[in-house]
Amino acid sequence: MLRLAPFVALTACASLAIAQAPHTHEHAFEDADKWSAVFDDPQRDGWQKPHEVIRALALKPDAVIADIGAGTGYFAVRFARMLPRGKVYAVDLEPDMVRHLAARAKREQLANVVAVQAAPDDPQLPHKVDLALLVDTYHHVGDRVGYFSRLKGSLAPQGRVAIIDFTLDSAIGPPPRARIEPEQVKKEFARAGYRLADEHLFLPNQYFLVFSPE
Repeated sequence: MLRLAPFVALTACASLAIAQAPHTHEHAFEDADKWSAVFDDPQRDGWQKPHEVIRALALKPDAVIADIGAGTGYFAVRFARMLPRGKVYAVDLEPDMVRHLAARAKREQLANVVAVQAAPDDPQLPHKVDLALLVDTYHHVGDRVGYFSRLKGSLAPQGRVAIIDFTLDSAIGPPPRARIEPEQVKKEFARAGYRLADEHLFLPNQYFLVFSPE
């Protein structure tokens, strides 16, 4: 049974699941098909604004992206479709999610999506990436300063890390005690050797921070 772990114990979409269904902070995600109904609920688009998020990142057409904590592929498949010349590593810790991601990419004929099995302290990226994205996952990363310090080695020149997570006052998301305020995220990234490159304010329930290595 998947429990809260040092890295991505919950997938990138797990906070959404907590907001919509369960009332506890620890969950198993072995049944990816079941969770897909929650993670990929079309109603999510109204507040997650995935296309606006991707456009705001201003990626090159052939960019390489790591969706760390990809879950059932909510963002990964959208990156793949909006950047058909790019490559998307859909990374998750839960093996059933990885199997689901691989099957979904094949079913939807997204040859530019590669499912990647993460380790608890390493996303196991096979190549350097232009962007690493973590959506609703930051507060599940253990030793965040160390983790993101090491992640710099997986970034291409001018590579960036984007963090999207629930604000303290959001009506949906994990319990308030589990949330991390954006100022703390900025401080931790500074300690890991990054600078704040951009901050977007258009998401109603989440902050959206972009960091570059110093």
